Amino acid sequence: MNSSPLATPISTDSYPIEFQQLLREKTDNFAGRKFVFCAISDFLDSHSRGYFTIVGTPGCGKSSILAQYVRAHPRSIYYNAAVEGKNRAEDFLASVCTQLIDKYLAANGETSEIVKLKSQLQNLESDDGSWFLSLLLQQISDKLVDRQKLIVVIDSVDAIAPTSQPPSTNLFYLPRYLGDRTYFILARRPFLREKSGLLIETPSQTLDLRDYPAQNREDILNYIQQYLPTAADLTQPEFCQQLATVSENNFMYLSQMLPAINENSHPDANLGESSLVSELPPGLAAYYQNHWLRMRGDALSAIELSVVNVLIKSTTGLSVSAISNIIDEDEYDVEKVLDNWIEFLNKQEIGGEIGYSLYHNSFREWLGKQSILQ
Repeated sequence: MNSSPLATPISTDSYPIEFQQLLREKTDNFAGRKFVFCAISDFLDSHSRGYFTIVGTPGCGKSSILAQYVRAHPRSIYYNAAVEGKNRAEDFLASVCTQLIDKYLAANGETSEIVKLKSQLQNLESDDGSWFLSLLLQQISDKLVDRQKLIVVIDSVDAIAPTSQPPSTNLFYLPRYLGDRTYFILARRPFLREKSGLLIETPSQTLDLRDYPAQNREDILNYIQQYLPTAADLTQPEFCQQLATVSENNFMYLSQMLPAINENSHPDANLGESSLVSELPPGLAAYYQNHWLRMRGDALSAIELSVVNVLIKSTTGLSVSAISNIIDEDEYDVEKVLDNWIEFLNKQEIGGEIGYSLYHNSFREWLGKQSILQ
């Protein structure tokens, strides 16, 4: 089994400027995740090409994992669709194709072939992007030597603007087939298989972070201890264990709460969010606000309002039938609402049925305070 990426900081200057600061921020205080890196390495070593997808709820560390991987593998291509203004297919094609040309085809100087490709890229219509991306990937694949691999890393593929390309095409026009030694490493929130947005005929593997609670817990504890190395009263084992439990293995939650805890709070025998800080940090509130905007869309329907109110009041998972009985609505309609919100929900088996709950207790409490729900 291969080792995890190097811990030594690596320059991000070879990546588009809009991603450089993000790559640095996402790898600040990075801890653990060796099981993910080993799984990626095993996939690359076991297959001649393919798609490797990391799936996880918001804030569980997907973006940081990819950022750390990219900084340890500077020849990889990187794109993040969650960056403002970068969620359209044409933006993706322009950025990734430019990186492919500059990093792989123009490495030995600007040739007439490179000039021609860049000219084509500038005049490319978005619906022609699929063939152009596939052309570049194939050209690079044909030039790879020895044990070289072409790796394209894409974060937040589910953040794509749905109107930026025809619904019958792969997200971001990703290729259905891949050439030899060509790989895509993706990260996305939970999704329904029939709504994956990807039709591929090449080796693929999905790693769902929710399937690794013990490893996630260990990494969360390492992150807490790494962040608070000098505050003796805040690094007591009991406090760290309690804080890990409250975090629900969520790195985004901790990245926002730890600075506030370090400044304003002390260990409490009965640790809960109310004893951590006086109010939710602005960054975390803004993060939840973004979730809420995605959930409600233009406006909430009556049944959506009823479902979200039930989810807010429930600290445990509820089945579709249970929610249906509470709000007196058809199970099919309830299930449709839950499917639309799947990226913000936890699913667990309860008495032979699937139970649904909001993905984090802190988000549930924040939602309960929003006046639009009254």
